[in-house]
Amino acid sequence: MIFAGRKSDDETVVAMLAAAIRRDISFGVLRPDQKLKIDALRQSYGGSNHSMRETLRMLSSEGMVEATSQRGFRVTSATEEDLRDIVLMRLEVETLGLLRSLERATVAWESRVVAALHGVSRADATVEATPDDSTALEWDEACRELTMSIVAACESPRLMELVGQFYNQSRRFRLALLREGRIDFPARGVRRDALRDAILSRNAESAVACITDDIHADLGRTDKREALPQFSHSSPDPRRTNS
Repeated sequence: MIFAGRKSDDETVVAMLAAAIRRDISFGVLRPDQKLKIDALRQSYGGSNHSMRETLRMLSSEGMVEATSQRGFRVTSATEEDLRDIVLMRLEVETLGLLRSLERATVAWESRVVAALHGVSRADATVEATPDDSTALEWDEACRELTMSIVAACESPRLMELVGQFYNQSRRFRLALLREGRIDFPARGVRRDALRDAILSRNAESAVACITDDIHADLGRTDKREALPQFSHSSPDPRRTNS
């Protein structure tokens, strides 16, 4: 137990580094397929060689970065196939989590979901009116909280971990759509109202349909002809023409 304190400190540093790099991948600061060199990352984010390598291993296990044949790392690619697979996995794990939560629903769970829905409504209004990196981050965090709240009663920590992992992998796609003005905010509000009503009435079929529609729309997959979002970092402008 002599080194217990040191281990805890190391884990804290790695968690902080991972959060910062995860955010910059999501925002397109670190672009798909970009090589991640330890020295350059340390200059930007801090940390030691050891902590940065542990951070990249963590992000690799989450699917945010991938190891290369040269024993290095790069940001995970963002192709049409990648997006299609992320949509598939989000549908699978979030549907399962929702159904299990509905079976085990409590007043506390309902209250958390309703509060999260309200939080997303406020975040939508804010980012639509004042689009910048700060409001976009708050919007994305509110959306993540809603996703996690929906499965919070599933009584499976591993399932919840998978839901969070695949949501994180989808963040850069949805934030890129936000930057490009391809988020239909009025339609999002309609889907939220329908989801709230389905959950409060314990209508599993309707609730599943709601999150299925929302995941497809959230990632720009309502029409397979739609182009992939562009992963250049610039201030979001949701006031452009919506899809």
